[in-house]
Amino acid sequence: MARRLENAVSPYLRSHADNPVDWWPWGAGAFAEARRRGVPVMISIGYATCHWCHVMARETFSDPTVAEWLNDRVVSIKVDREEHPQVDAAYLAAAGAFSEQLGWPLTVFATPEGRTFYAATYLPPEPVQGIPSFRQVAEAVLEAWTERRDEVLQSAEGLQDALREATRRDAGSLPTVEQLGDAVTELIGYEDREFGGFGGAPKFPVAPVLLFLQAQGSTGDRDAAGLAKRTLERLEVSPLRDPVEGGFFRYATRRDWSEPHYERMLYDNALLLEAYARAGLEEPAAGIIDFFGSVLRVPGGLASGQDSESVLGGERSEGGYYALTAAQRAGVDPPALDDKVLTAWTGLAIGGLSVAGRRLADARSAARARALAVELAGGLLAAHRLPDDEHGRARLARASRDGRLSDAAATLEDYGDLAVGLLELAITTGEARWASVARDLVDACVVTPQDGQGSLVRPPGGDDATLVAHGLASVDDPQEGAAPSGTAALARAALVMHQLTAEPRYRSLAESLVAPLATLAVSRPIGFGATLGVAAALAQPSRQLVVVSSPGDDAHELVAHARGLDTSGTLALAVRATQATEWASAGFALLDDRTTLGARTTAYLCTDFVCRVPVTSLAELTAQE
Repeated sequence: MARRLENAVSPYLRSHADNPVDWWPWGAGAFAEARRRGVPVMISIGYATCHWCHVMARETFSDPTVAEWLNDRVVSIKVDREEHPQVDAAYLAAAGAFSEQLGWPLTVFATPEGRTFYAATYLPPEPVQGIPSFRQVAEAVLEAWTERRDEVLQSAEGLQDALREATRRDAGSLPTVEQLGDAVTELIGYEDREFGGFGGAPKFPVAPVLLFLQAQGSTGDRDAAGLAKRTLERLEVSPLRDPVEGGFFRYATRRDWSEPHYERMLYDNALLLEAYARAGLEEPAAGIIDFFGSVLRVPGGLASGQDSESVLGGERSEGGYYALTAAQRAGVDPPALDDKVLTAWTGLAIGGLSVAGRRLADARSAARARALAVELAGGLLAAHRLPDDEHGRARLARASRDGRLSDAAATLEDYGDLAVGLLELAITTGEARWASVARDLVDACVVTPQDGQGSLVRPPGGDDATLVAHGLASVDDPQEGAAPSGTAALARAALVMHQLTAEPRYRSLAESLVAPLATLAVSRPIGFGATLGVAAALAQPSRQLVVVSSPGDDAHELVAHARGLDTSGTLALAVRATQATEWASAGFALLDDRTTLGARTTAYLCTDFVCRVPVTSLAELTAQE
């Protein structure tokens, strides 16, 4: 049996390399083999820190009898959902036709052309409480393939047609201020007034929703601001937070936040860091910064996550490590890290750290956040920025481990999330170089027709040939949960780019990405927090504040005001005079002719790039605001 997974970049795939199942990695080769043999494919999707993925691996995929049976009847494909998010999104959408209980591990049976005809999540080795065993399900599915193949193929084709229709979106229009208020009202109605958060069990922190509420609250919506603050305060003292090493667990299995699902993911903590920093809640923000620096830091960046399982007293324990005190943990091996570095999630971390670096009052925590953000950005760009394509467009790698790049294609979220992170870093440090790279990443994802309007295209190299050939992922999945969609991330980056360059095409791009989702987002705000966050900014007057400080005057009241300003729709940037020149030279029109007056720190307040008289004191600026 070929050992095709043993040299994979993904720790999840490598963990299955010794299975008796004859696994193939995701790619055209597996489907070609299925066509050659005339058998279906079984696509098993999971990730390295997924508890039930581990369980199913031990119970089912390590069983030689089950493996031999599978090897005779299907081509088995193992997919790391974090390496191939488009694959995961496509098959998760298809799985929704068979089950409302979606999650991972995801088991999909598909034709040799990749079209789904059955899907399920975790399946036990023996029937339990009405849930059939893996073998029972697989036997029934393969019996249908053998005895009723025409019916199976027709059903699979019909499902694909329905999915393509479901992803078709009209141009739409941007939500109004009133409609955004309706979304807040919907979220308030979903709030758990007793324990905080949204809904019942299982309960997730849904950080993108909290960031939307903060954005809406910054413009005077007290209900939104109050809901965001209440939720963050409840999370801070809940069992979802690790009080020893900092950081938050993935979700709670009970409504009162108890019995967490103990994996700690980079994306959750990156976004929660941004939310806590914007809320001025210093302790949980500092804890996440510590967690990044002391736990998730790996060669090349930050690990994607940390497992929920560890070994205590010679036995495998789910969450036992996290029940130990600091002293007890010192003598115990921690849960394993999924030590691959993902471009998108590192971009989220750079953004969260950058916001913390300018918003936190504690000078030590702020400095550590800034330093780590700069370190991560430099390292990621050195390793993950590939040579430009034949059209001169920037290209990125999706993932790496120990400096070795994955062959997984970068996706829209990689370009969007990293662009947002670099823009936040540029705003925090005042260094234009980060914004220049962000501009390259945004530009790589759009084309500009003769009418001057931007149109979304896939990023260079971002087409997954197997998916596109089968019509499974013709558009970026706009739905969100724990992290922004690629669409929302690119829209946010484009809007900031408009604020810096005054180029209408960037605002048009942001609007064109958000408008088709507006109706759905307003009606289902819990699943579109990042999209609504951009919509909230688009609904406000476009304002810009530039503060240019004189040498040695970084602590000036105007600088502090700019760094602390956090109003949706307003971009505030504090730079030194030499930095202002660098921004202008790099083509960022907002900084053209911005200098100090009489060697005094100077503020320029603008609306739609029409600026008031420059002022040199906070009192004068406040009068203009």
